[in-house]
Amino acid sequence: MEWLPFSSCQCLAIFLLFIVAVPCSSAYSLHPTVAYSMMEHRDHTGISPFRVLNRRALGQCPDLNPYLGIQVSSGSSALADEEYVTVTVSGVLLPSELDWVAIISPSDSDVSACPLKKAEYVQTGDLADLPLLCHYPVKGQWVSHDPDYLGCKKEQCQKWNGPVCDVSTCNGTITFHVVNFRTDVEFVFFTGGFDAPCILARSGPLKFANPNQPLYAHISSIDSSGTSMKVTIIIGVRGFEYDGAASVLPSPAKDFGWHDPGYIHSAIMTGLKPSSSYSFKYGSASAGWSDEIKFKTPPAGGSEEVRFLAYGDMGKAPRDPCAEHYIQPGSLAVVEALMKEVDSGDIDSIFHIGDISYATGFLVEWDYFLQLISPIASKVPYMTAIGNHERDYTNTGSVYGTPDSGGECGVPYETYFPMPTSAKDKPWYSIEQGTVHFTLISTEHPWSDGSQQLEWIKTDLASVDRSKTPWLVFAGHRPMYSSSNPTNADSKFVAALEPWLQQYKVDLALFGHVHNYERMCSVFQGACLAMPTKDDDGVDTYDHDNYTAPVHAVIGMAGFSLDKFSDTLPPPSWSLRRIAEYGYFRAHATTSEINLEFVDANTLHIHDSFRIIKSTN
Repeated sequence: MEWLPFSSCQCLAIFLLFIVAVPCSSAYSLHPTVAYSMMEHRDHTGISPFRVLNRRALGQCPDLNPYLGIQVSSGSSALADEEYVTVTVSGVLLPSELDWVAIISPSDSDVSACPLKKAEYVQTGDLADLPLLCHYPVKGQWVSHDPDYLGCKKEQCQKWNGPVCDVSTCNGTITFHVVNFRTDVEFVFFTGGFDAPCILARSGPLKFANPNQPLYAHISSIDSSGTSMKVTIIIGVRGFEYDGAASVLPSPAKDFGWHDPGYIHSAIMTGLKPSSSYSFKYGSASAGWSDEIKFKTPPAGGSEEVRFLAYGDMGKAPRDPCAEHYIQPGSLAVVEALMKEVDSGDIDSIFHIGDISYATGFLVEWDYFLQLISPIASKVPYMTAIGNHERDYTNTGSVYGTPDSGGECGVPYETYFPMPTSAKDKPWYSIEQGTVHFTLISTEHPWSDGSQQLEWIKTDLASVDRSKTPWLVFAGHRPMYSSSNPTNADSKFVAALEPWLQQYKVDLALFGHVHNYERMCSVFQGACLAMPTKDDDGVDTYDHDNYTAPVHAVIGMAGFSLDKFSDTLPPPSWSLRRIAEYGYFRAHATTSEINLEFVDANTLHIHDSFRIIKSTN
């Protein structure tokens, strides 16, 4: 792999990382009296009608129709890195609402071993007979999305009797958004819906024009200097054999959700200047080159200001009418709004605090997510914190014993997003940009007294030089306070960490996990120790010259289906602003104040604004 730097950009080191989505050994058990215990897993690994196709019995339809066919039209003979592919099913005698088309990858699915794998699907909670093609369908779409299909308005005569048509059939055409996930694909025409699918026709394999094309660059800071940037990309396909873990309950990441992730490369660009613009390309003569990408380095820690965006729980959604196993409907609008922010040149960095892609073991969905964020994450540092849907799994050291990661156990996350952490599976770190010291933690790893993470948190908070970075922002995935779903606030977590946040005078605490926006007072132990006052413009203002406690905000409104607030129950005294709309958090920190806004992704309207002021350090 070669890198072509521009301006003063230099690439001094290249690291080759292999992502192996190793399933975690598990003792997770299903409900002893329920044979199809799907509900136990519904909120953990995203079971949906489309997802459980993998447990449906496979078979060719008992259809003697000789006219059935499926044709695929793309811009060329091979698939591009991104394109909208037109799929036409033809020769249909009786169009049905249960007819649908799926993308299967890789196309050379071997069904011979499916019966032998039946016992490996117990974790999903569905014990039906066989997995579909032994491969997870990447996405599926109803043929009835063509409005002419069910009424057979696209009729074709198959058999003439003189001037009279004895046999006529119907066609339907639908469109799929396809990105380069390296292995060839096949489009398969089914009927029977998602509950009883059987195959009507298959397209045969289609290859990508360049499966080795370097793709999906995103950048991140490696320290607080602003002089070095890490670039992470995906390239090519490698052969892979899985050496299974000693578990009788494997996960989607091991088997039916597995897809070869290719090579993940990271390289460090050095010799840069903070708060400066550069361009880079990545690739090689043999694999191909990317387009030139313009990016911006963040301000160095201790400089006079920083502008950043923050949010949690974004994920991805299809750009076509397809079904996928886990869809976050607000993500597309949020990304479109973020692109406008980044392209304005006024944003220095982005912080995504947990629940990143929601792939949860279905690895192609990481490709779709990385393709979605690349236009923003390749231009400013994209800093992340780990969430439950990246890390949690039974008996693997996570605090919460639910299989929320689908068996990923943080492996894809830490490989795709290599943050400046001390070691693997210790995904906590701090970084300084401008006037802010950011402390990012893992709410999914042990944080109780005596834990390695808590000791690190105390040391990090105590080390902040307020003359250099007057603002201290603390961020993690699960919140300490939420009025829409109080069960998402773990009282043990609050008891373990909240005293240290107050002792070291954390100014702002940001969390996700709950899918809405909620701003609190200066809260400690469930009580408001101080309330904001209105400035001359009517903006809520927290005076941290008279510090009492952190200001908390839940910002998990970036994509996942929103959690609504109660219309009948009054909010608790510490909850000041509650909004269930898709959007993101925008901040501008100087030496004396930090201005914060919740921006609606669809309208760009500012739903909430507040500021924290400080005249002394």
